[in-house]
Amino acid sequence: MQTEELKALVVDALEEVKANDISVLDVRGKTSVTDFMVIASGTSNRHVKSLADHIVETAKKNGCKPLGKEGEESSEWVLIDLGDVIAHVMLPSTRQFYDLEKLWQVDVPAEAAD
Repeated sequence: MQTEELKALVVDALEEVKANDISVLDVRGKTSVTDFMVIASGTSNRHVKSLADHIVETAKKNGCKPLGKEGEESSEWVLIDLGDVIAHVMLPSTRQFYDLEKLWQVDVPAEAAD
């Protein structure tokens, strides 16, 4: 699956289960870990877990096995690693505290991203 298709698949999966404030960050050139980060909020721990589970199920149905899933114990912040796309699903308070959107806005010199 192409990176753009995978990004769209994650966003669509989040929209299907009513995620809030979906944001897509293009981090190509800023890190070699991934190309895109998709960030979304859930309304409760249960909703966050449900959103993360739906991303994993949707990815698997489309032939993309997640490389990892972290944080589902507390479900305040669940990370799903799909390789070229990493999804972060958080409670609003956790999202506000870590402010990943602001963190990844910082311009990194090209040689530091390698």
